[in-house]
Amino acid sequence: MLQGKHILLIIGGGIAAFKSLDLIRRLRERGATVTPVLTRAGEQFVTPLSVSALAGRKLYRDLFDLGDEAEMGHIQLSRVADLVVVAPATADLMAKMANGHADDLASTLLMATDTPVLIAPAMNVRMWDHAATQRNLVTLKGDGIAVVGPNDGDMACGEFGPGRMSEPMEIVAAIEARLTDGPLSGKRILVTSGPTHEPIDPVRYIANRSSGAQGAAIGRALAALGAEVIFVSGPADAAAPDGVEVIRVETAQQMLEAVEAALPVDAAIFAAAVADWRVASASDRKLKKSKDGLPMLEFAENPDILRMVSQMKHGRPGLIVGFAAETDDVIDNATAKRLRKGCDWIVANDVSPATGIMGGPENAVILITDDGADVWPRMTKDAVARRLAQRIADAL
Repeated sequence: MLQGKHILLIIGGGIAAFKSLDLIRRLRERGATVTPVLTRAGEQFVTPLSVSALAGRKLYRDLFDLGDEAEMGHIQLSRVADLVVVAPATADLMAKMANGHADDLASTLLMATDTPVLIAPAMNVRMWDHAATQRNLVTLKGDGIAVVGPNDGDMACGEFGPGRMSEPMEIVAAIEARLTDGPLSGKRILVTSGPTHEPIDPVRYIANRSSGAQGAAIGRALAALGAEVIFVSGPADAAAPDGVEVIRVETAQQMLEAVEAALPVDAAIFAAAVADWRVASASDRKLKKSKDGLPMLEFAENPDILRMVSQMKHGRPGLIVGFAAETDDVIDNATAKRLRKGCDWIVANDVSPATGIMGGPENAVILITDDGADVWPRMTKDAVARRLAQRIADAL
């Protein structure tokens, strides 16, 4: 898929730079040409020789290099590639990109390029969560910069949390999706997936039965057609798709905030099984059994994310697809839900225990639109996702 593609790879200064060596190898295996740019900070983690040897091409480091400027100036270097990839994208590099700084070769290239840019952030969890980094992230996304990762995991500093750079094959998948000349190329699509967990106390929660498998399959299928996918997932069993921007949440309120932050998008697919209710005042201590009987729980209604986005006055996605998991009167209930929520399509299915669909590998859905109910045969969830993704591509 990358045969003949030219990647300009900027390697920032972080311990995750060692993964960029494998990234170069993986890209070249797929036929891509990789031109590496190594920052001064990056040299502290990988050697220029190793980067250049793996890329099989000249390494660029200095902004003020007479030979490089005569042979290929930084303006030309920034524009000959099909995609500029920054991996790892440190907090410093992200800040420079977001605020227009250009004080070294890497940042100057990023300022001078008119080529699409993909970044793979990597940093300490506290740096990632810092308000400045999150502001910069919002700015970069608004500028059209694609993002892959970061993942949760153990840090070199000994801490745990979001900040680990995506694995090389995840970045490769994101690059392939970005460079795919598919029917959804250039489209930005939001997908929600998985359940939400609404806390009762520190050890108990309310949730829906959802593995997240169908939502993950939809994310993969959309990315395969060239879409830029923002994947907002509750705590699902199914792995998130590769090559998409993954935003992990726990509660319905967090999912709403992530959805609002992701807008505007061309289409939104709400496949998540969001809990309808939450405990109004979750306890910060484990609730104990007592001789006085069962604890009394007061419930509050969760935000209706599908309805809120569907009825937006400004910035509403061009296509909104909801899901309806029903156990009886599937078409009637799903049709009523579509009208009540105000979404464009509803994907309905029968999740009665006898169907084996909830948590299983297959699905049998009915797509409800203005044209009526289109009953699809039972098939794998991946097949459902591919068929839905093609319908979305046709509609957009």
